[in-house]
Amino acid sequence: MRIAILGAGPAGLYLAYLIKRRQPDVQVEVFEQNPRGATFGFGVVFSDRALEFLRGDDPDTAAAIEPHLESWHDISLDLDGERIVIDGVGFTAIGRLALLELLVERARSVGVEPHYERSVASLDELGEADLIVGADGVNSLVRRAHAEAFGSGVRLLTNRFAWFGTTKTFATLSQTFRAGPHGHYNAHHYRYARGMSTFIVEVDRDTFARAGFADIPPDEAKAACEGVFADVLDGHPLISNNSIWRQFPVVYNDRWSRGRCVLLGDALHTAHFSIGSGTRLAMEDAIALDASLARHPDEVGDALADYEARRRPILEKLLAAANASSHWYEHFAEHMRLAPIDFAMSYLTRSGRIDMERMRRLSPGFAARYERERPEASR
Repeated sequence: MRIAILGAGPAGLYLAYLIKRRQPDVQVEVFEQNPRGATFGFGVVFSDRALEFLRGDDPDTAAAIEPHLESWHDISLDLDGERIVIDGVGFTAIGRLALLELLVERARSVGVEPHYERSVASLDELGEADLIVGADGVNSLVRRAHAEAFGSGVRLLTNRFAWFGTTKTFATLSQTFRAGPHGHYNAHHYRYARGMSTFIVEVDRDTFARAGFADIPPDEAKAACEGVFADVLDGHPLISNNSIWRQFPVVYNDRWSRGRCVLLGDALHTAHFSIGSGTRLAMEDAIALDASLARHPDEVGDALADYEARRRPILEKLLAAANASSHWYEHFAEHMRLAPIDFAMSYLTRSGRIDMERMRRLSPGFAARYERERPEASR
């Protein structure tokens, strides 16, 4: 069997490793249009139990990743200088490039050498591959080539965000909300390595327009953001890496495969960055697809149907939470009118997965504070 994987991100690299580890005689090729080591963004974040999906079946990969993780156990919210800690909501983070390099080495350990700087303009260039995997991200060639068959769609959210880094490190995953020049600003920031943090600046549509961010040079926009969050950055600069203003694309597909072609990761779905699950979901897609190929080694069509049937119900619950979270952020300026304790409660319950009973278990410190300040609402 010959398998061609488009995209050397976490989904494509990890799938290549899993398949080749399980079945060494399968020919697995990975094609990536960018050079090795080229990536935008800085760190990626996981929940504190994110690697549990690896430890059982793939302890070697988990062991390779774990020493590079930064971890913490709380979230900090800062609403115009009022800080509220939500305890017990742990996360880990790693540099995106560091993660990719680790996954490249895992793929190479089983004999897969990705083809970098190999741009594929047409699926015909892949020849007689038995399986073509679209792990090629939001702008997936595989998805676009069969958009009608997949029932594909992309919806852009209205907020704009720019993905920066900074040398200021933070004790926890933090959310800072500021009423600043021209409107409302939000920063998602967390450390992902010694001396480095991700710092995503988000603005609503009206603020973006009033600030003129569409028309000013990137350096001026960066300087403006440094001014808004000067007290948070504490003299540290923002660092750019293709840090342009973007609108988050919500990618969806009614069907996951067509003939010998299948999608996973951001080519199949996107999960808003506010829930920190995009990379995890991509790697879990790879695990699910590999397991389905193992269950149906002789029938690719049956394997792809099995992959969708088993994975879709799990994924849809997580994506529903991500979409609910993104809706909250689309209206974060309105939520900023709330009192800090009510704002924090609104934030914590935004995905619809946490009620008061669960909050008492997960975040007893915050729940106790909320019940003291809002006894009538906590019954």
